[in-house]
Amino acid sequence: MPLLILIAEDDPGTRLAISDYLSLSGYSVIAAQNGQEALKLVDEYQPHMIVTDIAMPLMDGYEFVKRVRQRPALRLLPVVFLTARTSTQERIRGYQLGCDLYLPKPFELDELGAVVRNLLERSQLIESEWRSRVQITEKYPALESPVAESEIQDSDVSLTQREQEVLNLIATGLSNIQIGDHLHLSARTIEKYVTSLLRKTETNNRAELVSFAMKHRLLS
Repeated sequence: MPLLILIAEDDPGTRLAISDYLSLSGYSVIAAQNGQEALKLVDEYQPHMIVTDIAMPLMDGYEFVKRVRQRPALRLLPVVFLTARTSTQERIRGYQLGCDLYLPKPFELDELGAVVRNLLERSQLIESEWRSRVQITEKYPALESPVAESEIQDSDVSLTQREQEVLNLIATGLSNIQIGDHLHLSARTIEKYVTSLLRKTETNNRAELVSFAMKHRLLS
């Protein structure tokens, strides 16, 4: 069954172009013209990924993603912002709310396709690994699967205590703001820890970071 992508974009031409391109790429697509409408579609269809504009009527992309991230089951849902707002502060705000990547307008559909494919592959890998571990734990509470264990690799990445705390919370799907509230630190400070974790693990985004941490047993 094709993976489902939700497009939230108020410009009809852009919305149609993205929808057609992703449909031809083999995905199922649903579309909304604002965040309010998109939020209802999230609840109804539970998409595997969201691609959203920021400047939209009724509810903008920031508020839309914020509300999505408040749902525990959607904390690791891949989110891409398509926007002309590319200032550092705008990007920081988006990442703090939990977006995985910014793609500035105008953009090439082929680049969007590559971004979508990469994030979905990472997301499906993480989901598969978690599901496998849960099933093993439920079936053999006192045992670990030899196959699963053989696929896990140790890493020589050295983390500080605070970096470890931040990494553990990232794995639960919390945004930087939520992690900051939990650790009594500012979102800007959390952003610095996230940047350090990405650098140390040589990963590009949260999905890759969590996948790396699971593969190399960095979570505690």
